[in-house]
Amino acid sequence: MQQLSVVIITHNEEENILRCINSVKDLANEILIVDSFSTDHTVEICNSSGCKVILHPFEGYGQQKQFGVDSAGNNWILSLDADEVVTNELNQEIRTLLQQEVIPHGGYNIPRSLFYMGRIFRHKETDNLRFFDRTKGRFRFVKVHESVDVNGTVGTMKGRMIHYSYRDLSHHIQKTNTYTTQAAEGYIAQGRRFSKAWVAFKFPVSFFIFYILKLGILEGYPGFLWSFFAAFYGSMKVAKTIEMQEKK
Repeated sequence: MQQLSVVIITHNEEENILRCINSVKDLANEILIVDSFSTDHTVEICNSSGCKVILHPFEGYGQQKQFGVDSAGNNWILSLDADEVVTNELNQEIRTLLQQEVIPHGGYNIPRSLFYMGRIFRHKETDNLRFFDRTKGRFRFVKVHESVDVNGTVGTMKGRMIHYSYRDLSHHIQKTNTYTTQAAEGYIAQGRRFSKAWVAFKFPVSFFIFYILKLGILEGYPGFLWSFFAAFYGSMKVAKTIEMQEKK
């Protein structure tokens, strides 16, 4: 049977981390926490749950996760965010793969569904490559939305993760502000440029994509608000990029 290391990066995640740990504690041979010096009870919770905790300064999402991958004791890695939960179906699916002498692919995409305003959305939010052989895959170092590049074939799991990303609307706004700034900084580093007209045009286009094409309309009032904020995110990261360029 293959051995599995679950790698989780944390910073002040006392409200989320135990839920995440409990969803994989019967699956992992090692749960490795890379904590960027939390000031709440995150580290205490992780230690009391039997996790291995490493304190490491935050250098970027991809860098932090890759540090955890490099520090893990096993080649097969399940990378989770502290606000994610592995469902029972996904847990069993990974367990079945680990029991094979040779796992068919170098990495696996995992569907993720959003928990928002008290309900789990029925459609998948994204596919994320999170289960992989570290001898074949590494995290890409980008400002936001870091991903894993795998040298080899990639499969897709049927089981899902549940994403508990936002506590409430205020928290959603706070995270949107942080992530749009990071996204804009990434665009600046890439030399990307946008017209101001695109700021206005992008919002209705993005709203249509999230509310209609990605089926937010089926989720009632929470689906409307999620689609609204997703569209706002798209416009705001472009507006911040323009603002940063003009300040230069």
